[in-house]
Amino acid sequence: MKNRKNKKIRLAILFGGKSAEHEVSIQSARNITEAIDNEKYEVSFIGITKTGKWQLLDLPKLKKGKTSVIVEKKKNAVALIPQGNGELTNQANIPKIQFDVVFPILHGPFGEDGTVQGLLKLANVPFVGASVLGSAIGMDKDVMKRLLKEANIPVAKFISYHSYQKTQIRFEKIISELGLPFFVKPANLGSSVGISKIHDPKEFHSAVNKAFKYDRKILFEENIIGREIECSVIGNENPVASVPGEVIPQHEFYSYEAKYTDENGAVLKIPAELSLSTQKSIQEMAVKVFKVLECEGMARVDFFLKDNGHIVVNEINTIPGFTSISMYPKLWEQSGIPYAKLIDILIKLAIDRFKQEQKLKTSFVI
Repeated sequence: MKNRKNKKIRLAILFGGKSAEHEVSIQSARNITEAIDNEKYEVSFIGITKTGKWQLLDLPKLKKGKTSVIVEKKKNAVALIPQGNGELTNQANIPKIQFDVVFPILHGPFGEDGTVQGLLKLANVPFVGASVLGSAIGMDKDVMKRLLKEANIPVAKFISYHSYQKTQIRFEKIISELGLPFFVKPANLGSSVGISKIHDPKEFHSAVNKAFKYDRKILFEENIIGREIECSVIGNENPVASVPGEVIPQHEFYSYEAKYTDENGAVLKIPAELSLSTQKSIQEMAVKVFKVLECEGMARVDFFLKDNGHIVVNEINTIPGFTSISMYPKLWEQSGIPYAKLIDILIKLAIDRFKQEQKLKTSFVI
């Protein structure tokens, strides 16, 4: 980023997206907009429609309480220029717009999985959160859990299948390895979209078909009985963890409805009632997971705490929610970092990483 003294940082908030978590992303973008320090940042809004079209939007449209604010209009269409240092191109006569940093608040595929991160790297612009590799690993629950197992980090038992293996999926095989009940979930999705809890054979086939609607690879996962603990992580080379919090679902599990549409869907305890030793163990494991999975910037790590005190990693979320009830900012607030300051830190981490990357050689001459 060029040094622009006494100038606001030009920030683009990238939200919406071609994913089942489109509406959640809009909620997150609204909350960031309300919390951000307008004395420090000149904010622009790029909304991505459900068909993947990029639209330059104004603030009033984002602030409206509609479920979706991203409507495709040719005059608002924009795209990033490769190696353009954050410059946008457009089809209409929109004045030149260039950003210093991008905050992608895109949940799920086509936003949290490394695709957008790769595009932002090609555009040569700093961006908040994990880079291409960490994002891709964090999104793919199968690959993520295999890497965690390799690092001797405890995870639930699981089996994965690709769509071309669908005829090989047998209920009897699943229960012989995982027991009952168990979960079926898309491998590459978040916010509990497409997840089912299976108690008997009658539920099995419809749950498998449901999961395959969202991804070409699905996961069957052991049901872990335990408290649901979440811990936020922030940093690049030296990440740190927040105080842990606890999610107490009022539904059978922490479903999409419990997270976003039912105000009484879950009780959040921040901080979680834990012994100091257990809290420390969870924080240390959260940082270890963050490093093993090649993450940067931010992530939320979710755990199960069993009655015997054993800690099991559920998953990592590399672009956690920033809605009014989201755990990631709430945990940092309890840890002494208010929402606006948290945004400042995340943007600084993005710029710092970008500066380090700019020092790397990109060509070799003998």
